[in-house]
Amino acid sequence: MRLEAVKTTVNKFAQLVLSQAKKNLQKKGSTGNLANSLKYKLTESEKGFIISFFGIEYADFIDKGVKGAIRDKSGAIKNKDDRFYAYTTKMPPPSKLDKWIVRKGLAPRQNGKFTGRKINTVGFKKSIQFLVARSIYSKGIKASLFFTKPFEKEYKTLANSIVNDFLIEIDNKIDKK
Repeated sequence: MRLEAVKTTVNKFAQLVLSQAKKNLQKKGSTGNLANSLKYKLTESEKGFIISFFGIEYADFIDKGVKGAIRDKSGAIKNKDDRFYAYTTKMPPPSKLDKWIVRKGLAPRQNGKFTGRKINTVGFKKSIQFLVARSIYSKGIKASLFFTKPFEKEYKTLANSIVNDFLIEIDNKIDKK
């Protein structure tokens, strides 16, 4: 039995979740790479529908947060909050922070004027990248829940919508016969 109304409702659910997640990212000042990467895929199986959500590789870290690796004198991790992921031995790659550093105005700029001393901007930029990466490693990333909140909100109403659509589909099938 084909359940087109149910399929439409599930599609609307996924679209609503993604549109609200993208709005949440805009509110937080995201430039668009993360928002543009958010997509979903709906597949139909014998048992029902499967929705898969996709995004850029770091989307889950931004959504759920990452514990920092600040340690106390005994060597135990000090930051014991409820974030899903944690930095343990590796810090984020400094080179991946290049565009973010430029966007935030932290990168050195050449204004063409002689200020009394030359600055090696490449070395300075790499130092800033390392310092930001070390700070993220130590303090972690606060959970934004940009995706989780819309998903949970829309999921609460999804079951009732599916049941209503299913009953309507069955009524239509009975009426036709």
